[in-house]
Amino acid sequence: MRLTVLGCAGSFPGPESACSAYLVEAAGFRLLLDFGTGSLSALQRYAGLHAPDAIVLSHLHCDHILDAASYVVVRRYAPDGPYPPLPVYAPAGAPDRLHAVYGTQEQGGVEDVYQFYALEPGTFPIGPFTVTVDRMNHPVETYGVRLEHEGRILCYSSDTAPCEPLLRLAQDADVFLCEASYLDGVENPPDLHLTGREAGEAATKAGVGRLLLTHLVTAWGSEAQTVEAAAATYAGPLEVVRPGCRYDV
Repeated sequence: MRLTVLGCAGSFPGPESACSAYLVEAAGFRLLLDFGTGSLSALQRYAGLHAPDAIVLSHLHCDHILDAASYVVVRRYAPDGPYPPLPVYAPAGAPDRLHAVYGTQEQGGVEDVYQFYALEPGTFPIGPFTVTVDRMNHPVETYGVRLEHEGRILCYSSDTAPCEPLLRLAQDADVFLCEASYLDGVENPPDLHLTGREAGEAATKAGVGRLLLTHLVTAWGSEAQTVEAAAATYAGPLEVVRPGCRYDV
């Protein structure tokens, strides 16, 4: 598998990054994990406008889905289009949410652009991947994602506070793409996000091979403090991801 980071900013676009969007490739198939604010630009820069063969939307917060609404124009109105419906795996409310973002009731839905499959905890195939999802500790219905292909494992935390399902998904993962939105040592809202220390603890408990930190909020965070906190609880290789970074899993 190959992971390409399209966007990694937490909660809203940062000065150097769009919001969450990660392209995972294997056997000629391209799966897009989340499609956050501004990431359509990065998709064109690092992969191609029509690169995705399927999309997983981990949850329906704006910073993880908004450019899926913009993408309607690309597939519906392309000069060589319209394109056939693209598979989208997402919480059950995704069709209505994207429709509301894109247009009005009078304009119809977006089912001509996307073929929706409602997520629920379990394991299923998408292209060459074996996909396992489970509910995370976040205020809305949110799924962490485990991808397996030819004996290799990539786990994506999505947005979550500490929880046992995250540890199960990350168990023995070769690469753990994990959010670290909050700083340690301050009073953070409960049941929302991880700190660097908590991301490192999860990586250690799950026995992962490599920790990739993402979803940092540049405006009120500190990358250096986040890395230091994660390194204090995880002894393996770790780094903060950036747009355009590629990782072989």
